Amino acid sequence: MKIGVVCYPTYGGSGVVATELGKAMARAGHEIHFISYAQPARLDAFTENVYFHEVNSIKYPLFEHEPYVLALASKLVDVVQYEKLEILHIHYAIPHATAAFLAQSILREKGINIPFVTTLHGTDITIVGKDATFEPVVSFSINHSDGVTAVSESLKADTLKHFHVGKEIKVIPNFIDFTRFKYSPKDHFKTAIAPNGEKILVHTSNFRKVKRIDHVIEIFAKVRAAIPSKLLLVGDGPERRNAEMLCRELNVTEDVRFLGKQDAIEEILSVSDLFLMPSETESFGLAALEAMACRVPVVSSNTGGIPEVNVEGVTGYLRCYKDVQGMADAAISLLGNDELLAQMKEQAYQHALNFDIQEIMPQYIEFYQQFLVKTD
Repeated sequence: MKIGVVCYPTYGGSGVVATELGKAMARAGHEIHFISYAQPARLDAFTENVYFHEVNSIKYPLFEHEPYVLALASKLVDVVQYEKLEILHIHYAIPHATAAFLAQSILREKGINIPFVTTLHGTDITIVGKDATFEPVVSFSINHSDGVTAVSESLKADTLKHFHVGKEIKVIPNFIDFTRFKYSPKDHFKTAIAPNGEKILVHTSNFRKVKRIDHVIEIFAKVRAAIPSKLLLVGDGPERRNAEMLCRELNVTEDVRFLGKQDAIEEILSVSDLFLMPSETESFGLAALEAMACRVPVVSSNTGGIPEVNVEGVTGYLRCYKDVQGMADAAISLLGNDELLAQMKEQAYQHALNFDIQEIMPQYIEFYQQFLVKTD
């Protein structure tokens, strides 16, 4: 198949999933065309059957804001026509699905029928989409997609609750590429971080408020008071400054490392003992799944789609959102019992295998096929 993929190019979950799925499909022999305003962050090396088309928006004094939706729609028309794409996979509802509908309408007038599938990822529904300003457009774009998927049952329920959607939504969960995310002994690295055998806790995110970096640090401070430990914070964003100030207030600065954005996250996860995810909401919890694939159990909040990934008492522990003490107690009980920790590391890995990209990718291919048949 010739598949066009529209996504955000950043480190966010939707961009990561879109890119990794596209790369896997390319390795399976499909021709993948990424269409975005910049090259996706995970598209960092040459891959056979992968192409990138940059969307260039216009800058004109009349426009206070660049008309990206129109630029994207025009680019989609061009790429579909000249690359003879068979289907478009749209990641993130707005504005991508809206642009895809416009492009589809234009192409239809040219005698070209191109179906598009929209995947809902989370904040396009739970945060941005809930804004009353966008609700009519989000509902319209979902309902006029040929097919719709969501990354978790929780996100599907949120979509049906908050939008006027008559379109069937199929749940296809996020996934892990085990050729990349796997445990790899890094004893020298671990010794450099924890020279006295301290336990290593880790958190990765885009440091937005919803990720509750403050709770990560508060949990760590309580764990550190009971068990010698270190904290690795991977990523960057608007809450980093506040997080640095909180570390100073709690006097844990010497045991916390801010590593910034990292490409080789799997190497950091491989030296870690526990992953913290006290998020206010998560549509799925991809970062937790990446940790589990590297044999790192998870202590998390129980919001959104996280319980579909982190299984209580099996891959880690779930506590109510804002229950900092409860999450800290769970972490202390696990890190203080080496036998239980080893058992849960193995269980986390075994559960993560259920989300292997080789199991998930065929579900997307099968989903595409039903719409290709309709256009024949």
